[in-house]
Amino acid sequence: MTVEIPQDIPKWLLRSAEPADDSADTLTKARALRRALTLTSTPRQAAVLMLFGGSPEADPEAPGGLPADANVLLTQRASTMRQHRGQVAFPGGAVDPGDAGPIDTALREACEETGLDRSGVEPFAVLPKLFVPPSRFDVTPVIAYWRTPGEVRVVSESETERVVRVPLVQLLDPANRFLVRSPLGYQSPAFQVDGMLVWGLTGGLLAGISKACGWDREWDHEDVRDLETALAAVGMTL
Repeated sequence: MTVEIPQDIPKWLLRSAEPADDSADTLTKARALRRALTLTSTPRQAAVLMLFGGSPEADPEAPGGLPADANVLLTQRASTMRQHRGQVAFPGGAVDPGDAGPIDTALREACEETGLDRSGVEPFAVLPKLFVPPSRFDVTPVIAYWRTPGEVRVVSESETERVVRVPLVQLLDPANRFLVRSPLGYQSPAFQVDGMLVWGLTGGLLAGISKACGWDREWDHEDVRDLETALAAVGMTL
């Protein structure tokens, strides 16, 4: 899906519309898995909102011009949920019949989950669908700039435990980055920040966008940790 990019989207965020894509990348693996699987039913459709806030002015001294106040909106799912319990994710969910498209789905779900005022949000890119095997969803990531940030909160405790604006400077600190390997051998970029482990599809998308935008600082790609151990370190379980 093509979206016209407004001219005033911050330069430090513009290249997120084309996330890095190489053979070892989580996003590549998700796309390849979707093509390789023979599905007995049509995957359900969903969308997530990758909402970035921060000063419109780039910091010329920082990688990719990333300003010190740049942040991304994340949620942590309730530990009582049947699927993806306790996982950190972008706001989002399944398509409703009345939705006008993935942008509308992502914004609607974000409003329902976090109380977000969508009038202050500027969507500017829609990425290719990514297949999520456990839930059998085709997920469409929607990238947006939080032009007029407002209050966000946990709207439903039965679905969400936390809603947090994570500073990208902290998220991308090399000390907070590593890889995790699941018991099934799946390997994913991971970030440990603010008492949370960000991994899986969310970690892969953030890693791809950081690389594409030039925000990365050198980090240890040889640091591969057991997923269950990494989750336990922040009080989470599979």
